[in-house]
Amino acid sequence: MESIQTRGESTRPNVSFEDYGGSAPENYERFFVPAIAGPLAEELVRSAALRPGERVLDIACGTGVVARLAAKVVGPNGAVTGVDINTGMLAVAHSIGSGAANIEWRQGDAASLPLEDSTQDVALCQMGLQFIQDKHTALAEVRRVLVPGGRLLVNLPGPTPPLFSALEDALARSTSPQVAAFVRLVFALHEATEVHRLLDTAGFRGVYVTKTVKRLALPLPSAFLWQYITSTPLSAAVAALGNEGRAELERDIVTRWQPFADARGLTLELGVTTASGTT
Repeated sequence: MESIQTRGESTRPNVSFEDYGGSAPENYERFFVPAIAGPLAEELVRSAALRPGERVLDIACGTGVVARLAAKVVGPNGAVTGVDINTGMLAVAHSIGSGAANIEWRQGDAASLPLEDSTQDVALCQMGLQFIQDKHTALAEVRRVLVPGGRLLVNLPGPTPPLFSALEDALARSTSPQVAAFVRLVFALHEATEVHRLLDTAGFRGVYVTKTVKRLALPLPSAFLWQYITSTPLSAAVAALGNEGRAELERDIVTRWQPFADARGLTLELGVTTASGTT
């Protein structure tokens, strides 16, 4: 399955790291959500086939794009709970979704969900399972809070697209392999057999895994470079490079990204693994 999205917010050339001064959660919502997270969230929520009145848990909710979409579907008689360990992400989520009476935001670890047993009909997790260290405990927690017959749906990006492989390599050269490893972690969990095994061994039934490709239209290389970096934990390490180091990094990345760019911006071919199961 392939779809094409419109390009991100800024496609103007001659931008720099200093143009993006917000916090990482603020920049994540402003730039990463429209370009990448939003289109994937729409498909995840659509695949969940939510019904009015259902209670939905959004695990590793970030700034809340999945939760907000789910809240519209389940309606005023339903309820959505967004859980994330990052208080900065939750602050942005709350500032955007505070007008929705059927959304509650909670700070918490996926391996110890702050919810009672059998209180959720559906659990969703977008591009978050790969970051959870104890995946087996987290999935056991999901089973605990779901009602009998409850549904879990997760999506995961990968394998690493060439565009991001180039970014990882350039970051390793300019900062350190340890800093660049964040990019690899983003795409670390995507193999269908591995994802199926995780859900199956956690006790989910009827596990079904699909792999698709999303074709996403992104801003011009220099704009997307700084939008992405300032939306992620990479921002501090890149800030420490100084003006000259960042200019060199930008030249390196923009050159490497030319095969994926045209006059309008970059095109990202992103593999997405989606898995579902029931309790």
